[in-house]
Amino acid sequence: MAKPKRSSVSPFLQEFATQCNVFSIRGCDPRITVMNKRDKSIWEEYFDAHAPDYMDNSFTRATKDEVNFIIEELGLPGGNSILDVGCGTGRHSIELAKRGYIMTGVDISSGMLEEARKAAEVAGVGLNLVKSDAVQMVFDHKFDAAVCLCEGAFALLGESDDAYDHDMRILNNIAVALKPGAPFILETLNGLQKARHFNNDDVKNRKFDPLTLVETFTMELETPEGKRVFTLRERGYIASELILMMELNGFSVKHVWGGTAGNWRREIPDMDEIGILLVAHKTGGE
Repeated sequence: MAKPKRSSVSPFLQEFATQCNVFSIRGCDPRITVMNKRDKSIWEEYFDAHAPDYMDNSFTRATKDEVNFIIEELGLPGGNSILDVGCGTGRHSIELAKRGYIMTGVDISSGMLEEARKAAEVAGVGLNLVKSDAVQMVFDHKFDAAVCLCEGAFALLGESDDAYDHDMRILNNIAVALKPGAPFILETLNGLQKARHFNNDDVKNRKFDPLTLVETFTMELETPEGKRVFTLRERGYIASELILMMELNGFSVKHVWGGTAGNWRREIPDMDEIGILLVAHKTGGE
C-alpha cells in the first residue's frame, strides 16, 4: 500500500501563517521578536521565574562538550543556519554562534530569552531570538539544521495539551522549517525511566499516566510576587514511539542514544537515565 504523501504545510500551520505577524531578525545585535501573542502557559510562567537561576544548574557546565557533540553529529561547517527550538538562556546557541553558525533561538519564555540576549551581548555574538510557542512557530525561510535539547518545548505539556498532538505539531513545524536533507538532533525524556520510577499508587493518585507516560508534579520557585507552586506535566517516550513520530513527520532516524543533559554519549539509553537522544535528518523534498 502506497504511503500517503505528507503535505509540506499542515492546515494549522497555514492558519498560523496568516494570523501571526512573523519577523526575521538579522545582524549582530541580539534582539527578541514576538512571533505570536497568546495567554501565558504554565511552562512560560515557570521558566520566566526560573530564568535568572537556570545557568546555576550543574549540567550547564557541560555546554562546550555538548556543542562539540552537536557539531560532530550535524556534520556542517560554520556559516550554516541552525534552528534551536526551546533555546532557553541560549547556552547552546551562543556557543555555536561563537564557532561561526547562524543561530535562531525560539523559546516560549520572555525571561529565558532576555537571559539569552544579555549573554549573547556579553559573548559578542549575534543571535536571532524569537518568542513563540514551538507548537505555533512558522518561518519564512528554511534552516540548514535544527536542535531541540534539554526539554526544549518537546514533551512539556500544558494543562489541556493532548499528550500526542502537542509534540507531533512541534515535529511537524521543525520539519517544515528545514531544508531537505537537513540534520536534526532531539533530546527528550526517557519514558522507561518514568515507568520504572512510579508505582500503582502513583497511577491512582494521578501522578503518572501509564497510557501516555505523562508525569504530573509540582515545583516551588521564588517569583517577584513571592513563592509559587507550579503544577507541571511532562511526557516520557520510548525509542520505538519516537522513531515512528519522526518518520510520520518526514525524518529518518540515524541514531538513538542516551541523552541526559550534561552526559551525552554514543550508547543505547540506560533504563534509569532521564534523557534519550535522537539524531535524524529530514527526508525527501519540501
